[in-house]
Amino acid sequence: MDEPGSGGRSCDKAVGADEGGCAPIPERVQVGGSPVYKTGRKLGKGGFGQVYVGRRVGGTSFTERTGPGAIEVALKFEHRSSKGCNYGPPYEWQVYNALGGSHGVPRVHYKGRQSDYYVMVMDMLGPSLWDVWNDNSHTMSIEMVACIAVEAISILERMHSRGYVHGDVKPENFLLGPHGTPDEKKLFLVDLGLATRWKDNSTGLHVEYDQRPDVFRGTVRYASVHAHLGRTGSRRDDLESLAYTLVFLLRGRLPWQGYQGDNKGFLVCKKKMATSPETLCCFCPQPFRQFVEFVVNLKFDEEPEYARYISLFDGIIGPNPDIRPINTEGAQKLIYQVGQKRGRLMIEEEEDEQPKKKIRMGMPATQWISVYNARRPMKQRYHYNVADIRLAQHIDKGNEDGLYISGVASCSNLWALIMDAGTGFSAQVHELSPHFLHKEWIMEQWEKNYYISAVAGANNGSSLVVMSKGTQYLQQSYKVSDTFPFKWINKKWREGFYVTSMATAGTRWAVVMSRGAGFSEQVVELDFLYPSEGIHRRWDNGYRITSTAATFDQAALVLSIPRRKPTDETQETLRTSAFPSTHVKEKWAKNLYIASICYGRTVS
Repeated sequence: MDEPGSGGRSCDKAVGADEGGCAPIPERVQVGGSPVYKTGRKLGKGGFGQVYVGRRVGGTSFTERTGPGAIEVALKFEHRSSKGCNYGPPYEWQVYNALGGSHGVPRVHYKGRQSDYYVMVMDMLGPSLWDVWNDNSHTMSIEMVACIAVEAISILERMHSRGYVHGDVKPENFLLGPHGTPDEKKLFLVDLGLATRWKDNSTGLHVEYDQRPDVFRGTVRYASVHAHLGRTGSRRDDLESLAYTLVFLLRGRLPWQGYQGDNKGFLVCKKKMATSPETLCCFCPQPFRQFVEFVVNLKFDEEPEYARYISLFDGIIGPNPDIRPINTEGAQKLIYQVGQKRGRLMIEEEEDEQPKKKIRMGMPATQWISVYNARRPMKQRYHYNVADIRLAQHIDKGNEDGLYISGVASCSNLWALIMDAGTGFSAQVHELSPHFLHKEWIMEQWEKNYYISAVAGANNGSSLVVMSKGTQYLQQSYKVSDTFPFKWINKKWREGFYVTSMATAGTRWAVVMSRGAGFSEQVVELDFLYPSEGIHRRWDNGYRITSTAATFDQAALVLSIPRRKPTDETQETLRTSAFPSTHVKEKWAKNLYIASICYGRTVS
């Protein structure tokens, strides 16, 4: 098994606790008023804990297989120094308190601390779906996977109805009941260490959207693209992970398996976003493709149509529930409840509805991204497809006319210049350099009180840096990186710097940050296509795009809240295959002027 995640019965090392360096697991356990258990064989481990068999001591007269008096239980040990135990008992305990005994969630009978370990005593369960798939020569019947689909959807619906998302849905975290018991065909979802609330406990409202590109939670193979990109977890992420789990069990492989190295997560996310539902499900029955199509296009706070998803699989699952390979009682109850509420499940009518706009829409494309802000009428000029030798000529002519460079970009090793009369600059210098970026020249200009006001890079590795006097900046710092440097940006935010310019050259990024930038808050939207949903959410919260840059793989947009609120906050964006010359003139007629421009990854 490869790609272990942060939870489940996978073969990875526990995060935050080196197994070899911890105190030995207690040979006997008694916590929270439980019977005494002798610790037996190891069952597996998750991101923070290890799970062992516990056999009741002195209970030979008892033959119960489940419940608080069971002869055999599962003991989950989490070391007190584990990442999940920084502030006392494991976070997972809170989640089990809220969800334990819910449909498809195993019950915790006792919990407490013994020596260096926090211990949960839980019902003993059977093999995971990974084990079943592995033991069956890496195959699973279509009916079996369809039954897993409907029952897993019903389990997630119950969990989501309690306000939680699981955060690490994968085959290793779905377990069947113990063999030889009435629950042996029942499905359970375990390992709640990465579960988070999608619904605010105090207000009952959906949690706020955010993106932290340096944060990843889950398992690389099955994680949603939003999890890869560090977006706040919501119900759509569990369902997307379930979709990948189902396709894996059916096909035996996912198209993004096999990547290795430090940038594995980047490559996997890029591949996921480039793989259409048709391609992913090319050897699967149609309901699986339809399910994938539905869930990858859910919005952040959209309520999933669980009953509708279950109904997709009606034609695959046998009519007699008693002989199905998986117990689908939860799915049947959900369909019945929805039917009761609505009189009947009107799937046929719903299919006639207007199709919703897709979140993951279109095919990857390379285009111009231009951003326009409302301004008082002013003079603005643009040049594009400018060769190196023509740059100075255009800049000098603009300066003669009282214009300064406000933005630069590059496409196919040719430059685009935006010059206008509204910059407020008093002087300006620029350098075209074969370096990305030319550190010595920049430092020389800093000494003369010039600050970087615009920057662009070309595919051949060259750069155009524009530095100006008359900016509001007090201090600057920049970083050139092979990947988008969000950790560095986050560090500089804490020091009072804000992103004021960005550029790319090939796959490399350059980010300029300044003190005194005039912003009170700033966020980043980073995507392998185009973060349309994120941009609109940020706009709704008062943010405006202030910097853009894109490689052939990713687009990054920095959005800020200005300390001084502009009179007119109107902002518009365009994505065009050619430089948007005709569109610019249309925008000028509405007093909208180019504020930022770049060339790179979007969607068509």
